[in-house]
Amino acid sequence: MLRAGLEARAAFADADQAARPLNPSISFESENFAGSGDFRAFDAYETTLALEQTFRLGGKRKRAARAARAEALRARAECDVQRLDAQTLAGELFLELRATMDMADVAEASAELAEEFETVVAKRVDAGASAPPELARARAEAASLRAIADRARGEVEAVALALASVWGSSTVDFDLPARAMVLSGSEAPTAMTAMSDHPRIGAAEAEVAARQAATEREKAGAWPDLTVSAGVRRFEGTGDSAFLAGISLPLPVFDQNRDASRAAGIRAESAQVNSQAIEARLRAEQASLVARIRAARLSLDRLETTALPLAEEAYASAAEGYRVGKFDLTATLDARRSLIETRAAVIEARLVLETETLRLRALIGAAPFDGDVQ
Repeated sequence: MLRAGLEARAAFADADQAARPLNPSISFESENFAGSGDFRAFDAYETTLALEQTFRLGGKRKRAARAARAEALRARAECDVQRLDAQTLAGELFLELRATMDMADVAEASAELAEEFETVVAKRVDAGASAPPELARARAEAASLRAIADRARGEVEAVALALASVWGSSTVDFDLPARAMVLSGSEAPTAMTAMSDHPRIGAAEAEVAARQAATEREKAGAWPDLTVSAGVRRFEGTGDSAFLAGISLPLPVFDQNRDASRAAGIRAESAQVNSQAIEARLRAEQASLVARIRAARLSLDRLETTALPLAEEAYASAAEGYRVGKFDLTATLDARRSLIETRAAVIEARLVLETETLRLRALIGAAPFDGDVQ
């Protein structure tokens, strides 16, 4: 993104340069010396001092400046595209980081739950109500969940480093987000909206304008450049001097820049087609995101309001039933595994909803986040 910004600044400098007129040139000539006869040595040599200026006809300078300015605007529009892409990537990694932290919390809570249940199994084994292999199995389950919790904490650090790398940092130089943080502006429309502010559309339109300006510049190339010269000549043989003036104009016999004009026109047409294709693709992507967001909201609502409470109730009943000898160990471990999976599913569903919402906000030209989080 920084490179794109510098390139845009360089393009505006190119536009300023394109608006400059051509420099005049000065020439000095000596002739008719060191010859033979009357022209031996320096007895009859002549010196000429002349000033020449080339004028670009057909509005070349104005059209070249306009084309360079349009190219600079295109470069700036491309910079805006990269800026939004970086913002969106940072937003997605932020959401992934928060979800990873939530997953780590679930893994830690699951490990603690397994360790608590291990104590229950140990008491039953000591009382002779359960066989010793059940304690070994409970301990194995607890150790496995503890290992998952350790790996989850490492994943948090990895995602945090990936987020920091977006702005070029090799260390985590920011505070980790608070758990269960609610992002203001996270809501997105569930119907089609206008996308005229999207940077990709702006970049496509800037590309069309740049190609059209380049076409006009190439059309001006059919006009030859006019060179006007004026100077003074001194005749050493007589000591006299005289003024001179001249005009030089190339004859456009073989090259009238028609092929370059035709090529520029084709590129302008291609840019127009590309602009229409980009808008159509963005509208299709918007429709797809709206549909996915609706489905993600329904999925998250069902998991939070139905599946998770039932899973928590099922595990609580199974754990209590095992403690009093009504259920076996396998049923209890299955209920706990279902609870862990449901909690993870809630986090994943929330991540999907928030990520798709962020992408839709970026698609319609809004910043990924509003308010305090940006």
